[in-house]
Amino acid sequence: MGNRLTKLYTKTGDDGTTGLGDGSRTRKDSLRIEAVGTVDELNSWIGLLIAELPNDEPMLEALTEIQHRLFDLGGELAVPGFQLIHPEMVEHLETLCDQLNAEVPPLKEFILPGGSTAAGYCHMARAVARRAERVIVALASEETIGADLRQYINRLSDVLFVMARTLARRNGGEEIYWKSPRTQSSS
Repeated sequence: MGNRLTKLYTKTGDDGTTGLGDGSRTRKDSLRIEAVGTVDELNSWIGLLIAELPNDEPMLEALTEIQHRLFDLGGELAVPGFQLIHPEMVEHLETLCDQLNAEVPPLKEFILPGGSTAAGYCHMARAVARRAERVIVALASEETIGADLRQYINRLSDVLFVMARTLARRNGGEEIYWKSPRTQSSS
């Protein structure tokens, strides 16, 4: 960023448009701006999750890295044709997901969001990541969006799910299993 904002209100958006990173303007209700806003919301949920975790939590570094990549992802969305998300970022999430998943037992039933406050925040972030992915896919049907960006947001929701599972089990906690009609009738 060459120029830092010294005045937060510009009044240029009063007509319902906003500026993109390439200097063009678009409606504030466009899919591109919906995607940027949803990624921002996701990053905010991760910030809330980080604030809930103790300073010695092993996931802090990974979550902070994810926040930085979400700024990159938002930047890529805000500048049509620009690429900031690369294959190695997707691969990093895959490696992280595999490492975390090795620490939890295999799932035999769906789990309910929750288990602890931190796990609940992580589930909220996962749900918002899924919504961000849906908006990005919709945008990609109208405009060119990088494949790495789409893959990153898809892998991120998987990572957040496994993180939530891990957090729910910390310090003697438990995951809450869904009591489906199938499991109810077999009890």
